[in-house]
Amino acid sequence: MNSQEIESQELQTRATPQMPDKIVSSLGQWNIGSLPVLLGLILIAAIFQLANSNFLTPLNLTNLMVQISAVGTISVGVVLVLLIGEIDLSIGAVSGLCAGILAVLSVKQGLPASVAILAGILSGTAIGLLQGFWIAKLRVPSFVVSLAGLLGWQGALLYVLGSTGTVNLNDPLIIGIANSELPLALGWLVGILFVGGYAFSLLNERRQRLKANLPVQPILGAVGRIGLVALGTLVAVGIMSVNRNPGRNVSIQGVPSAVLIFIGFIVLFDFIIRRTRFGRSVFAVGGNVEAARRAGINVDRIRIQVFVLGSTLAAIGGILAGSRLYAVNQSSGSGDVLLNAIAAAVIGGTSLFGGRGSVWSALLGALVIGSIANGMDLLALSAYIKFMVTGAVLLIAVTIDAYSRSRREAAGQS
Repeated sequence: MNSQEIESQELQTRATPQMPDKIVSSLGQWNIGSLPVLLGLILIAAIFQLANSNFLTPLNLTNLMVQISAVGTISVGVVLVLLIGEIDLSIGAVSGLCAGILAVLSVKQGLPASVAILAGILSGTAIGLLQGFWIAKLRVPSFVVSLAGLLGWQGALLYVLGSTGTVNLNDPLIIGIANSELPLALGWLVGILFVGGYAFSLLNERRQRLKANLPVQPILGAVGRIGLVALGTLVAVGIMSVNRNPGRNVSIQGVPSAVLIFIGFIVLFDFIIRRTRFGRSVFAVGGNVEAARRAGINVDRIRIQVFVLGSTLAAIGGILAGSRLYAVNQSSGSGDVLLNAIAAAVIGGTSLFGGRGSVWSALLGALVIGSIANGMDLLALSAYIKFMVTGAVLLIAVTIDAYSRSRREAAGQS
């Protein structure tokens, strides 16, 4: 690890908001954005469980995870865009359009499912490349470009679907993307491997920081974090491994494929953002564009790459949504998809001001929004209450972010 990489790690460490010293010492330097969200999730679960005893059942919790997988995958891309201090308002429309392209190629054109899936994903990549180039090279604000994309790609979806309006998906491979389950043994194996990989990554990072004479958290804090992750992961796998069919005549058990895909993207991009030069460049651009440019970072290239990744993940999220619903229609990607994807990233702890956040905020925020929606559905509450509560939670999250930012600026921190 050379001096430049050590300095970059220190910059990234400062780019993550820290909690008060007493909390840090006891919990091992958790991100300040994570603790309120986790406490909020516990509170939400307790309230809805008291109101309806079905909330914490294996069937409902598994359904909740499947329901948030599509928006959560889109939100992973939103996190990347927010980290560089930009915004993408087109992600919902992109997700619907790419799902529509897949549906038309598979059902109407009769192409193999693998070709249709690849075409849908690459369509999102091409859209991200176009919009990223427009933003980075032509210096048009991302708000304007993505707003134009929101309108334009919605129109493109209507054109692609044509007069049909709705295309029902029937290919087993496409339907199975979101609706199949892992065998029980494989689900447990994946969970154990995830815990082992997390433990190795955390302890290896600690070893490298010690070798570079950088500050590290106490070993008990690291062990505590590993224990909490192991407990959460194995409990989640256990819940999903229970037979969720109320009738018990047909067994429905195992980790749903949609959940595995969602978590897989979170793990992948968390590694990319925290462990690669590209990830350090993303934080640098979001933290201070001019300083990043002077450090030799190609800012335009980073911006284009991030928008490409964001649109590609939006396409994958749209395909997941279409697979789960067995259909793509003219409203795919519209409604509250865009707002929920952005709200999930912000509620989870990613800063709207750039340079601060974690890919895991997509999971935490999606869980908060999904839990609120799911719990209110169980209680048969009106839709307007759901929107008002979600809006209030989003406002609180942004207020906390703005307050912590002002405190850092007052203290002279970056």
